[in-house]
Amino acid sequence: MPLVSTPAIVISSLRYSETSKIVRLATREHGVQSVIAKGALRPKSRFGAALQVLSEGQAHFILKENRELHLLTGFELRRLHVGLATDLERYSVACTLAEVMLRFAPPDPHPESFDLLRHALEELEHAPASGVDALGYRLLWQMVSVLGFEPALDQCVVDGTPLPEAGALPFSTREGGALCSTCASHYGATQLPEQARVGLAALLNSEVPLPLLDEKHGAAHRRLLARYIRYHLAEGAELPALEFWSQRPWVIT
Repeated sequence: MPLVSTPAIVISSLRYSETSKIVRLATREHGVQSVIAKGALRPKSRFGAALQVLSEGQAHFILKENRELHLLTGFELRRLHVGLATDLERYSVACTLAEVMLRFAPPDPHPESFDLLRHALEELEHAPASGVDALGYRLLWQMVSVLGFEPALDQCVVDGTPLPEAGALPFSTREGGALCSTCASHYGATQLPEQARVGLAALLNSEVPLPLLDEKHGAAHRRLLARYIRYHLAEGAELPALEFWSQRPWVIT
């Protein structure tokens, strides 16, 4: 049973007994792993407050072959990301990213999703308040994409027909992207107005500035993204963080 040492981010934590926790870790070298932190709830635990959700550090655990639960022996805290607690928008996006990782990242090495999560938490922590909403859409689309579900916008996702560069765009959540007019009539699609199409293209492209979204268009992008995640990634699983983020109960309307 080898002792593993790897960069890790806590993406879930739950009480296991009076003194212990089961923690889900997103790791760079070993994918998402479940570990038991024995004694973590004791007042003088060696883990201290390190095992908070979204904490980042160096995890040490004994990897038990053919087992789903491993033994956490240490966690060297590197970053708490306390800036995420400054408002619920930041925190809810971060928790949704962690939930997507928890549910859908593979238990095999997947450094791309780990690096994205770490980068996303840092960006969310320091982004100006006015840009957190659009940044959240971009980061969630990036996570969906790096996990293999990036939506196609430039060509029909069904038959590969190149699509016009401007104008409204038929988009199918079920098929995973844009459709040509022929496929749209056959499979059914939601018509994205040109402004929504331009905004979605910008959110999917980290090389361009974030789009400026008013409340109406921001809500439309939120609904589309949440629907896309549920269809392609949820597979019937409950996603409480996604529901909280999509409903935004902290916003008074």
